[in-house]
Amino acid sequence: MTQNDTRNVDGDDEQRTDGSETAVSEPTTGSDATSDSLLDASLDVEGGTVPADADTVIEARDLDVFYDDVQALEGVDIEIPENGVTALIGPSGCGKSTFLRSINRMNDLIDAARVDGDLRFEGKNVYDDDVDPVALRRKIGMVFQTPNPFPKSIYDNVAFGLEVQDKADDVDETVHRALERAALLEEVEDQLDSSGLDLSGGQQQRLCIARAIAPDPDVLLMDEPASALDPIATSKIEDLIEDLAEEYTVVIVTHNMQQAARISDKTAVFLTGGELVEFDDTDKIFENPEHERVEDYITGKFG
Repeated sequence: MTQNDTRNVDGDDEQRTDGSETAVSEPTTGSDATSDSLLDASLDVEGGTVPADADTVIEARDLDVFYDDVQALEGVDIEIPENGVTALIGPSGCGKSTFLRSINRMNDLIDAARVDGDLRFEGKNVYDDDVDPVALRRKIGMVFQTPNPFPKSIYDNVAFGLEVQDKADDVDETVHRALERAALLEEVEDQLDSSGLDLSGGQQQRLCIARAIAPDPDVLLMDEPASALDPIATSKIEDLIEDLAEEYTVVIVTHNMQQAARISDKTAVFLTGGELVEFDDTDKIFENPEHERVEDYITGKFG
């Protein structure tokens, strides 16, 4: 592993290459003091609730990820339900981005990466030999931290994924629908031939979201999609994520706990060592977590 690979083993704010961390059991605190201290943290939980009978779309069982000899995730077990927002939170270097990138095999692009265990999408282990990573990514789209529109027109940016996937039918309608779903159509309808690079940062990110959802994936992965944006643009992205969750399963990495509390239905807390320490309904995580390490992280004692 190169020095750069080692420094970015988890995909931090600085430069996202990977991620790393896993799941440990901690003693339960189970006290009223836990709830009181968390309420003092002033985290307003607004996320909705995924139905109890929601189907599991993504399931990890004893998932380990390594970068050469460095273990990034260890024994991760999680079941992510359909049509909701699942937030992955935790300090830098804890494995959030590694887990996110493992879902649609983006870590395949890193020579040093190795994955053990099961990671299932709609019941199929995505690391089976008969799974085509390109076909998988058609079902599981991804939006990155920094907006990355192509040096093409707004229209061609959104149509690009359709062309790659040979979905030539009703391209105009699909492009307009994707821009509308991404809450961007009204702002750019009269300039679809203009370069996507001429848009503001927030508009560029929504353009990238439109590009990701145009082929109609089942899952949308988002790696800190608002971290580089101003508060107004961030608010628009958050509203958009909540709307998209009505049609897609959204999994988002965020360092912003207020953001996770506002928009997510489920929250997974990754902590140092590649451990997924706790996964539960968002209100439960922020108001009365079971693990002391999670309470310490949420209340700002570390991280």
